[in-house]
Amino acid sequence: MWNCLIIEDDRDNARYIADGFRELGHWPVVCHDGAEGLQRATSEPWHIIILDRMLPNQIDGLSILTTLRGVGIKTPVIVLSALTALDERVRGLKSGGDDYLTKPFALIELLTRAEALVRRSQSNASNRVLTVADLRLDLTSSKATRSGKPLSLQPRETRLLTYMMMHPDQVLTRAMLLGAVWGYQFNPQTNVIDAAVSRLRQKVDGDQQGPALIHTVRGVGYTLTSQPGRDETH
Repeated sequence: MWNCLIIEDDRDNARYIADGFRELGHWPVVCHDGAEGLQRATSEPWHIIILDRMLPNQIDGLSILTTLRGVGIKTPVIVLSALTALDERVRGLKSGGDDYLTKPFALIELLTRAEALVRRSQSNASNRVLTVADLRLDLTSSKATRSGKPLSLQPRETRLLTYMMMHPDQVLTRAMLLGAVWGYQFNPQTNVIDAAVSRLRQKVDGDQQGPALIHTVRGVGYTLTSQPGRDETH
């Protein structure tokens, strides 16, 4: 399972790409403007970034790409663009893009190119493990353990745990979880979040002798933390 950042202002195109990654069992997150895309690209770990060349406002795709490489972030990036001229493709690659795909494109080609880039980057990656207390999640294999014991997680539970472990000690609202893990930009008026977190908490904390790591923040959402003193509701 990969965590994929899609920075694309065309909402239909972004949804089309995200659905393709999601159907393969990956975890896509979508940003529709350069400012949010840059913030998330530089503050969170990603397996692959799909980056639109032309974005609204002052931060375009090449600016994001130049910033990423300038601060040493080596995450593979596929640049998408309606600009087909050879010099535009050269600019995208020279700015640090790993691949350049012109619009319109076939989704299967994008996914195949992404797979090749992720595979190549993983062969060179030295450490893709998230750790909170004795909870460990290997991003390459999507395997989680607690105190060295494997946790049997479903794909959605793995995506949920990945997002929570990427944001330790932070209060994650239900809206944040819906958008990041389920891809909803609206509240479906169900208890899908509460039910999923309850199942995950049972696997992470239920059989452990150590401190609980997943906590409920009443009226807001959830947090994953090893810090003592958190109020929690089971």
